[in-house]
Amino acid sequence: MNQVLFVKANCRSLDQSVSVKLYHAFLKTYRKANPSDRVIELDLYQEDLPYYNDVMLDGMAKRRTGAELSSSEKEAAGRVMRFLDPFVTADKIVFAFPMWNFTVPAVLHTYIDYVSQPGIAYRYTPGGPVGMLGNKKAALLNARGGVYSSGPAAEQEMAVSWMKHNLELLGIQDIVTVIVEGHDQYPEHRERMIDQGIAAAMKTAAAF
Repeated sequence: MNQVLFVKANCRSLDQSVSVKLYHAFLKTYRKANPSDRVIELDLYQEDLPYYNDVMLDGMAKRRTGAELSSSEKEAAGRVMRFLDPFVTADKIVFAFPMWNFTVPAVLHTYIDYVSQPGIAYRYTPGGPVGMLGNKKAALLNARGGVYSSGPAAEQEMAVSWMKHNLELLGIQDIVTVIVEGHDQYPEHRERMIDQGIAAAMKTAAAF
């Protein structure tokens, strides 16, 4: 039995958001294909996720070295660990998120700040950082209204690429992507593009 963490980073409803449509299509298909797996859903917009700050930095640093933490540092480090523990113990992780202003929503950036912990998720070596979570698989479900996979806007894409770089830092190399793009840029093809994306999400989920 695998433990699978589903992370949703979109505050919009199912009928308003393409990435949420991908999320639900993937989740439903995965559950049907893997009924014995343990699925944990994490809706980041429903969580209390303050920006990563100096108290968290100090608390996690002291936790690594075994130094005594102040009460505020204990609380801050505890908050980080509540998100980090399920991330570390998951066998598979699924992220669903839109591209906003060329990158990921701030809440997802904050979540990645929480889980990217030295000594737990990666470690430093003379040759550079080495990931410690290489036994995981990840899926990235992304929607972006314009076309960023090719053409003049390709260099502006900092959502899926940013997520990949951060997961690779942690040692996660087995990453699959499902991307719906151009549905706002080409509204006449919107429904077809979304339908194709949902079908791709279902196919990917069945094999994930």
